[in-house]
Parts: sequence; structure tokens; C-alpha cells
Amino acid sequence: MHHPALFLVILAMFLQVLLTIVVMFIMGRRRFAAHKTKAIPSHAFKTMDLDNAPESVVVAGRNFSNQFEIPNLFFVACLLAISLNNTSLFFAVASVLFVVSRIVHSYIHLNGNFIVARFRVFMVGCALLIIQWITLMVTLL
Repeated sequence: MHHPALFLVILAMFLQVLLTIVVMFIMGRRRFAAHKTKAIPSHAFKTMDLDNAPESVVVAGRNFSNQFEIPNLFFVACLLAISLNNTSLFFAVASVLFVVSRIVHSYIHLNGNFIVARFRVFMVGCALLIIQWITLMVTLL
């Protein structure tokens, strides 16, 4: 059996991928629903010019894009830690908490989009990411 911390890091990575897939389906459902009600014309999908789409569609698309921004730095940190056999329990807990922050961030963004709450959760996630990288660098010294 692998070290529990390694399992937690891989689990966190899996959950981040799962979050991305869930958001993709939410985005798709919102786009199809908007198209069905004629809020988005068919020709808009040719160039993906959805700027005039309903807010819920734009927010879902933006949230999906978000899953390929800060989380990339998370994946790099995790893969580096795994490849260097450097997945401490502290690093693993920070990884799991980072993904929890991303789930909460997406929930807020997709359900009411309360900007102050969303920003606070985003900053918590960024702090956890910084902690991951510092932990990784300190353990390498």
C-alpha cells in the first residue's frame, strides 16, 4: 500500500479533475437551455461568440475557464511532489483543502455569484497553493 499522503494528493487531483468535468456539464446544460429558449442563436456557436448570452451561461463558461488557470499550478506542484517522492501529510492536507476551496469557489460562482465571498474563497485557495509550493521548496532544501 502506498503512503496515505500520496493517496490524499492523488485523490485531491482526481477531485479537481472531477470538479472540472462537473462544471463542463453545467456549462453545457446552460448553453443548451439558452439555445432552446432562443437566448443564444445557433450562429453564435460557430465562433463561440457568447458575449450576449444570458449571465448564467457566461458565468458557467467563465467558471469552466477558471478550472484551467490557478489549478494548473496545483497540478504542477502535486506532480512535482509525487515525482520527487515528497508528498508529506502537510502537503497532502494542503492539496485537499485547495480542492475544497475550488469546489466552494465554483459553488458560489455558479449559484448567486456573491463576489466578496467568492473572492475570499479564491484567496484562501491561493494561500493554500502558496503553502504547497513553499512546503515543496523547503523540503527540497
